[in-house]
This record gives sequence, C-alpha cells and structure tokens, in this order.
Amino acid sequence: MRTKNRAQRTLLTGVALLLAGLFFFPTYWMINSSLRPTNSNLTTDYDLFPTSVTFDNFVTAVTRPGFTNFLTNSLIVAVGAMLCAVAAGILAAIPLCRLRFRGRKGFVLLVLIAQLAPLEALLIPMYLLMRDVGLLNMLPALLLVNVATTLPFTIWTLRGFVNGIPVDLEEAAMVDGCSRWGAFRRVTLPLLGPALVSTSVFSFITAWNEFLFALVLMRDQSNQTLPVWLSTFSTVFGTDWGGTMAASVVFALPVLIYFLIVQRNLVAGNTAGAVKG
Repeated sequence: MRTKNRAQRTLLTGVALLLAGLFFFPTYWMINSSLRPTNSNLTTDYDLFPTSVTFDNFVTAVTRPGFTNFLTNSLIVAVGAMLCAVAAGILAAIPLCRLRFRGRKGFVLLVLIAQLAPLEALLIPMYLLMRDVGLLNMLPALLLVNVATTLPFTIWTLRGFVNGIPVDLEEAAMVDGCSRWGAFRRVTLPLLGPALVSTSVFSFITAWNEFLFALVLMRDQSNQTLPVWLSTFSTVFGTDWGGTMAASVVFALPVLIYFLIVQRNLVAGNTAGAVKG
C-alpha cells in the first residue's frame, strides 16, 4: 500500500511539474528573448539558453518617447478602477445578501448576464455614451469603462463571500451596542479581507491589460496606456522583437509585484470563494 501511494504521489508530482513547465515556458521564452541581442532573435537556430546576455532591449523599451506617461496613465486607470470596483461591489453585495426586497433574485441574474456579455459588443455603445457626456479622450472615461466591465464579477464574487459570513455575528455586535454600520465595519469587513484581495487582483489585472477601449476611446497619445504602447513596437518596417519582449517583461512587473504582496490572502480568498455562495 505504501509503495502504491508513493507511486501515485510521484506520478502526480510529475504531472504537476510538466503542467507548470508548459505554463511557464512562454514566460521563459519572453525573458530569454528580451535578454538576447535583437539580431539573434531573427535567426532560425534559436538557442534555448542565451549565449550572450544584453540589457539593451530594456534600455530601448523604457527610453521610448512617452513611456513614463503611458505608465502613469496605466497606474491611474488600473488602481482607480480596482478601488472603485471593489468599493461599489461590496456596497452592492451587502444588500443583496442581508436585505430581502422585491426583484433581488432578478438583479442577481442580471449581474450574471452582464458578466457574460462580450466586451466587443459594448465598444460602440460605450464610445457613443462617452462622446455624448463629453468624456471621450479623457482618462476618467477609461476608468469608468474598466469599472463597468469588472463590477459584475466583483459583485457576484463578493456576494458568495458575504453569504458565508453568519448574520448572527453582526446581530451580536449590534446587541453589544454597535450600530449597523459599526457591526459591518468591525465584524464583516475584516472577515472579507481575503475576498477583497481576490476581487481587487482580478480588477487590477483586467484594467491593466485592457487594450481595445484604450485604443478606441483615447485618441490622444498622451492619454493612452501601456497595452497601446506595446503595439508601437510593431510598425510597417517590421517588429522589434527584442524590444517587444523587453517591454512585455516591464509591462508584467507591476502585476507580478502586486501579486507577490497579496498572494497569501489571495490563496485564502480563492479557496473560500470556491465553496461559498
């Protein structure tokens, strides 16, 4: 029996390592290409391990005109959309779980349907709406669009977490003298920490990677974001593959840093969200 269990663990470990390698290989290829001279990326005999390492591609990427402006715009939009989506999501999830009102189930169903809508179908309506309200070619328009696209998922996920918190805890706090807001702030909100982290990561990554709306709504280059900046490495004269890979590494760093900061709470949040609701 011990031999059989050991063989099963060995097999599962091997499969897990194989899958991890398959998922990590594109990232390794990107890093490898960013550290190679530009000319070596165009050869047919591509080495799996670089024989010469250079950081010229990174220098070329970060010194391109407008990099700092693109980075600032991306941070403003991603962080702003994350904060607004999480704040609005928790304010919507609490009433959906704690209050009983007519149309509650229908509203939850509409939230789920909104999450299923493809973003491409919203492009023209969003463009016309932003044009009519005078927000076209302005960063607040892009921020609001990202909030609208991530809010349904945020509400749906937070609703599952709130359902997993016994209402008796809030009632006990109110018996001890807390107001309803005090019970929420002192009892429910701390317990929702992993949920807020989990949904904030999703909102941040979605807003950070958004390309289509940033390209269409932001006609002025000074208001565009890093995904649009990445597309500038490909021109009619060809593609700077070394610069593109280096820029992709730079583009992924903020998400990686944020993920490393919140990874412990993120694991707890994803585990709890899988069984609640």
